[in-house]
Amino acid sequence: MTALEPSQIKTEIMAMPSWLRRPIGKASELSTVQRIIRQRQIHTICEEGRCPNRGECYAQQTATFLLMGPTCTRSCAFCQVDKGHAPMPVDLEEPQKVAEAVQLLELRYVVLTSVARDDLPDQGAGHFVKTMETIRQMNPETQIEVLTPDFWGGVGAGEEGQRDRIKTIVQAKPACYNHNIETVRRLQGPVRRGAKYDRSLFVLQVVKDIDPIIPTKSGLMLGHGETREEIIETMVDLRKVGCDRITIGQYMRPSLEHLPVQKYWTPEEFDELGKVAQDMGFSHVRSGPLVRSSYHAGDN
Repeated sequence: MTALEPSQIKTEIMAMPSWLRRPIGKASELSTVQRIIRQRQIHTICEEGRCPNRGECYAQQTATFLLMGPTCTRSCAFCQVDKGHAPMPVDLEEPQKVAEAVQLLELRYVVLTSVARDDLPDQGAGHFVKTMETIRQMNPETQIEVLTPDFWGGVGAGEEGQRDRIKTIVQAKPACYNHNIETVRRLQGPVRRGAKYDRSLFVLQVVKDIDPIIPTKSGLMLGHGETREEIIETMVDLRKVGCDRITIGQYMRPSLEHLPVQKYWTPEEFDELGKVAQDMGFSHVRSGPLVRSSYHAGDN
């Protein structure tokens, strides 16, 4: 990945609207979390993705752990997570390390996500469950949300294998099952390489087919050239498969190798889209420039 040079970073920041510039939080809150996760050689998407809300979330006792290493087997054009080379073997002690971090940080709500691991026989579904079980053993009061990949590729690719992997996690009873559709149908190819619009809808549909009680959630990242009409069409499609919750945020280019921003949507436009989502029947809506998948995830 070609990181932005200091002069380019300054140019990118200057091009950003004022509403996208905010402090990342208290240094003490950030350093405490960073120290604990580094000591255990585990990862959070908060850090790997440089989320602008991580200080706020840490202060609210919420964090999103990135399971199975920091290297993804997909190559989405918007995502900051490491990619392009073989991932490391799965750390079998990771569930225990994550559970210990949850306990030390006194987290009341945890989101478990992962890179795509198309190289694994079950693509990591069993590792999600093992981590959930270990967290619950040490932190019985902590709620656990999952944010999973589509479980499509690799060995056993296809709807049957995908359904079995999703079922494995659903049967572990997460507090919420999240899978991000990321962008509108027209832009899936250039934005989400290796993913499909209907395949993501299928993930959310399968969760509801297996257990209608578990809330489902999805997210959109605006700024790739989508229209308002396409966004609304996507929200309609999500509601058709029973998606209960939605997050809508602004894409911000992390490096020169990532897609450039086509549009910075205004706070007023995000507010309007959030109102549309509420009117459609989404039970939990977070819509704003700095909103990310796990933003205020525990406020349900």
